[in-house]
Amino acid sequence: MPNINFLGNRKIMFAISGVLLAVSIGSLLVVGLTFGVEFLGGTAISVSNTGDVTSAQMTQAFKDAGVDAPNVQTTEVRGVNGFIIRTPVTDPTESASQVTEVAKELSIPLGTFEVTTIGPGWGENITNRALMALGISLAAILLYISVRFEYKMSITSVVAVVHDILITLGIYALLGYEVTPNTIAALLTILGYSLYDTIVVFHRIKDNAQHLQKQSFMQMANTSLNEVIVRSMNTTITSLIPVLAMLFFGGEALRDFALALSIGLLVGAYSSIGVASPLYALWKESEPRYAALRKKYADA
Repeated sequence: MPNINFLGNRKIMFAISGVLLAVSIGSLLVVGLTFGVEFLGGTAISVSNTGDVTSAQMTQAFKDAGVDAPNVQTTEVRGVNGFIIRTPVTDPTESASQVTEVAKELSIPLGTFEVTTIGPGWGENITNRALMALGISLAAILLYISVRFEYKMSITSVVAVVHDILITLGIYALLGYEVTPNTIAALLTILGYSLYDTIVVFHRIKDNAQHLQKQSFMQMANTSLNEVIVRSMNTTITSLIPVLAMLFFGGEALRDFALALSIGLLVGAYSSIGVASPLYALWKESEPRYAALRKKYADA
């Protein structure tokens, strides 16, 4: 078993989290998130086998067809070049007409275009459902951990989960990645993973607390962390490998899901050690019994 003084260095871990949160919240406030057409409404156009056509040519072609601000991204699937273009147009007939003009201007077969137009009402519905899913998940977490363990564990667990989601969204804003339904699915997956990692640590702390003697609660919690750290690292690494494979080799369709998930896995593994555990231990040491033990056996 390793003997790392995690909780003795809790101030450093809090400082790291504070910096990451400050950067993330600053990015969300200043830069903001870029939402996909699924949330705002608009048209997503994918086209493959475009040969030597450049992004500039594709952008200009859509502008010539009457699209004010086309968002053009290049793609490459099995060595075949292509593009994904997003426009704010919500009228399917207008979108089809614009695509026909672009295909003619760039001499690309019309059959290679796939056009998906989404109205603003659908996007609003998706946003409301995503927020509802997140809210219900957090409420269920609070209730379950309060019943299964105790309310202090549930609150510190949710603090860690919110920490993970804010940092993931902040990085998304900073890098300018588009938030799609896949991103929301990844955030909910992160929520579950982060919680699992924290529960493993809390379960060990709860077991060890029943036999606590001749040491402070903080010292016992640090021992518990060392007892499960190898298991947590193995879980994180084995989870991260397929996610990274999706990120680098899964193509455009899986990239946003894999990016959010890979960030969340790393931050979630960190927060169970650097956020949830020290916050919980500090809170418990404010109780008279554990405050007396801390005074007698000194802090970790």
